[in-house]
Amino acid sequence: MTLWEARMGSGPNDALLKYTSSIEFDRRLADDDIRASIAHVNQLNRAKILSDDETSILVAALKKVKEEISGCTLVYLDTDEDVHTAIERRVTEICGEVGGKLHTGRSRNDQVSTALRLFVKRELSSIGKDALNFAYTLLERAESEVDVEVYLPGYTHLQRAQPVMLAHHLLAHGWALIRDIDRIVSCLKRADVCPLGAGALAGSSLNLDPDGVAVELEFKERFKNSLDAVSDRDYVAESLFVLSMIGIHLSRMGEEVVLWSSQEFNFMVLDDAFSTGSSMLPQKKNPDIAELARGKAGRLIGNLTGFLATLKGLPLSYNRDLQEDKEPLFDAIDQIKRGLIAMTGLYSTATFNHGAMRQAADSASSAAVDIAEWLVERGKPFREAHAIVGSLVRDSIERRVPLPELVATHPELGNEVLELLEPGVAVTRRTTPGGAGPIPVRSQVVEFRQALSSMKALINDLYSSDTRG
Repeated sequence: MTLWEARMGSGPNDALLKYTSSIEFDRRLADDDIRASIAHVNQLNRAKILSDDETSILVAALKKVKEEISGCTLVYLDTDEDVHTAIERRVTEICGEVGGKLHTGRSRNDQVSTALRLFVKRELSSIGKDALNFAYTLLERAESEVDVEVYLPGYTHLQRAQPVMLAHHLLAHGWALIRDIDRIVSCLKRADVCPLGAGALAGSSLNLDPDGVAVELEFKERFKNSLDAVSDRDYVAESLFVLSMIGIHLSRMGEEVVLWSSQEFNFMVLDDAFSTGSSMLPQKKNPDIAELARGKAGRLIGNLTGFLATLKGLPLSYNRDLQEDKEPLFDAIDQIKRGLIAMTGLYSTATFNHGAMRQAADSASSAAVDIAEWLVERGKPFREAHAIVGSLVRDSIERRVPLPELVATHPELGNEVLELLEPGVAVTRRTTPGGAGPIPVRSQVVEFRQALSSMKALINDLYSSDTRG
C-alpha cells in the first residue's frame, strides 16, 4: 500500500507505479535519508511529540534498516515509490504502530530535499578532493619538468606560436582545476541549507525545531522560506554546472593528450596501464581515457541543459518534475569522479618526449615576435616592426630561404639579431610575471603550491564535515 492510497477510491495502476517510481536510482540516498530521519525523530522527541521510549524504538529501527540496506538484505516492494517510502515502510514493519509516527510533521518534499542536500555536500566535497589530487599531480610533473631545456611550442589556433616551458603548460591546466575547486567550495555554501521542517510547502503547526535539526545534520543554516525550501533546486543546477566545467577542462586536456600521443606530434608516450590496444591492429596503443574525457563532456553538458529546461517553467512550490533532478546529478558525479581519477593516473605515469618538443619549438619563425620586440627596444613602432618581420617570414616561405639568412642581410637587423633565433633562446626571453620563461615559471610553481595549500585546507574542512553519517 502506498502512503497516500487512503485518499483514493482504488489502488494505483501498475502503469502509474512504473512510470512514477524512482527507487531504481534513488536508493543511493538511503544513508542520507536515514541520517535525516534520525535527526527528525530527535526533534520530535524534543517537542514532546515522541516519548523517550518511542524515540529509542524508531532510532533503533532506522539503524537496523541501514544495516539491511548496506547488507543488501532489504526487500523492496512494487509499492515502494522511492527509497524514502521504502525506509518508512520497513521501519513500520520492524516497530509496528510506533512506525506510523516517523513521518509526523514531515513531508516527502522537505524529506527528499534534505537527503539530496546531504548527498550533494558529501559527494561534491569528495570530488573536490579528487580534483585537488589531480592538481597536485600536475604540480609534481611541472616541478620535475622545470628545467630550461624542457620546452615545446605554445599554440594559438592550433598553429605553432611561441615556445613555452612544459612546466608552464602543465600548470595552465592546474590553474583551471583550482578554479574548479573554488567553484565547488562556493557551490557548497549555497547547498548548505537545511530544508527539514518546511513540510509539504508551508511548515507545520507542531512545535518543531528546524534550527536544532540543522545543527544536528551539520548544515550551516536552516531554510528561510518554506515554499522556497521544497522547490529550490538551484544547488542541483549549480552542481551540474560545476561538474560540467570540470568535464570541459578534462575534455580539453583529453584532446591535447590525443594529439600529443599521436605519431604526428610524438610529445607524449602513455603508460601501458593507462592505454588500450586494438582488437584487430597489433601495433596500436590508444588514448581511450583521453578520448572518453573528451566524449563525456557532451553528456555532462546535456545533463545540465536538460535539467535547466526542467526547471524553467515550474510554479511554486514542489512539483513531481523535480524528481528529474537525481539521474543527471548522479550520472555527472559518477563520470567526473571516474574521469578525475583516470586522468590523474594518466598524467602521473606518462612520459614526455623532450627532444620532439624542442625540435618542434626551435623553428626560427617561433622567435619572430622577439625580433619585432628587438626593433621596438631600438625605437621602432611595434606595427612597423611587425610589418618588417612578417614580410621576412613570408619571403622565407615563398622563396624557400632560411629566415636567419634574410635576417642577417636585412639593413635594420643583421648578425646581431641571429642569436635570438638560436634554439632555446626565445623561451628564456619570456620574463614577465606569469609568463612562460624559466624565471616566472619558477615563481609560478611556488605560487601554485601556495594556492593548492589554501584549497587543500578548504577541501579538507568540507570533506571531514560532510562525510559523517
